[in-house]
Amino acid sequence: MSKYSPERKEAVVKKFFPPLSRSVTELVVEEGISAQTLYNWRNELNVDGYAMPLNGNKPEQWSSQAKFAVVVEVTPLSEVELSQYCREKGLLVEQVKEWRAACINGNLSETQRQRVEKKHSREDKKRIKQLERGEFGVRVRTKSM
Repeated sequence: MSKYSPERKEAVVKKFFPPLSRSVTELVVEEGISAQTLYNWRNELNVDGYAMPLNGNKPEQWSSQAKFAVVVEVTPLSEVELSQYCREKGLLVEQVKEWRAACINGNLSETQRQRVEKKHSREDKKRIKQLERGEFGVRVRTKSM
């Protein structure tokens, strides 16, 4: 028989997730539950595929595995559902989109990666030239002698 009710366990486990992102140490003090029990609960979440870091870091410090788990988790979601998911997890939609792009780019072949880099380089050069010409309403001053 479990010492803690499922409701109590669920309430405590929610504190591992953003925006609270409590560490095991903090929850030991707050909840009076042993560290080993909390570690076990947290590890169960990771085994079950929940996207969360093992060390309580903020999202920008999450491991690549935790970020990938989020990307996989949100793949079938619509834009509205993604926004709601991010609010619940304390994430930014832009973060998740960046993580998705990184996952996609990480799986490109070397040839594909070079094509993408060349395309970006061309776009950057074009934009620089436009800026130098003042095509964006910006006047470029030149030194007169």
